[in-house]
Amino acid sequence: MENQFTALQQQRRTIYALGKDVKPTNAELVTLIEDAIKNAPSAFNNQTTRAVILFNQYHDQLWDMTADRLKSEVPTEAAYQKTVEKLNGFKAAYGTILYFTDTDVVKQNEADFPLYAANFADWAEQAQGNAQYSVWMSLAENKLGANLQHYNPLIDAKVAAAFDIPANWKLRAQMPFGSIEAGAGDKDFMADADRFKIFE
Repeated sequence: MENQFTALQQQRRTIYALGKDVKPTNAELVTLIEDAIKNAPSAFNNQTTRAVILFNQYHDQLWDMTADRLKSEVPTEAAYQKTVEKLNGFKAAYGTILYFTDTDVVKQNEADFPLYAANFADWAEQAQGNAQYSVWMSLAENKLGANLQHYNPLIDAKVAAAFDIPANWKLRAQMPFGSIEAGAGDKDFMADADRFKIFE
């Protein structure tokens, strides 16, 4: 049975060696990212995922202020220098997507559907995963690499101030993306018998 989707899944990997040798225009990238998020499924079609796409100096600003914020969290100067090296790898990418959840929508759904109220926060996280994976796959299809970071909540206040983020948007992840400067290593898989149960 043919499955082009699985082939694309295998192509999508966590790429840390990212660069700026990107052929699509910013406008084309924005369309790609927006379309991937808009078409990603969410419970009740409540569309809780929000995104901010950073290019150029705004992309650099994110990773510079992340480094500044982490300085007070890292115990030693040597450890901090390693942290900065890692962040510089993200800064070397072409751009960054910031993923948010609109908590007002979550709260409204909790009020509107009290029977399912306990589920909407979880469903918003599932929507995040769907949106992030959809974008990642779209980037991979266009021979672009990405990785996913989670410096939230440490950087939430700085991000909100720098990029005029509404108070009801909760930062969930950061995705630097760009040209693939070095591939990912081999990927290990756990045994199928430990992961799947089949009844037929």
